[in-house]
Amino acid sequence: MAVAVVVDATAAYLQRSGLSTLADGAALHGADLGATGADVYEGGVPEGRLEVTAAQASAAVRDYLTQVGAYRRYPGLRHTIAVDPAEDRVTVRLSAPLELPLTFPGSPDRPTVSASGSAVSGVDGR
Repeated sequence: MAVAVVVDATAAYLQRSGLSTLADGAALHGADLGATGADVYEGGVPEGRLEVTAAQASAAVRDYLTQVGAYRRYPGLRHTIAVDPAEDRVTVRLSAPLELPLTFPGSPDRPTVSASGSAVSGVDGR
């Protein structure tokens, strides 16, 4: 039983690590492509941050997850996206079912693993 616990814990850790990397990339993509740019056209380059819209950030995150094959790699992958308008921060939370290599009595029937990442779209004044 100890071997099953170690093997399953390792599988969960590796999947969470992969989801964490995906969440970071999706958040960066969402913050970058979620910036409207309208403020640049209407008033020049702003100080600090570009406005990020939830609709554009969501579309960018879905596109990123599709492009990198996340839905194929993690069947049943789900994501949520939050945009904090005060900071123009995009937060992405991913969760996916975990296929445990070994099972033992008392182990969960349908375990899931989750990870999150966030990013802010900024303007570099250099």
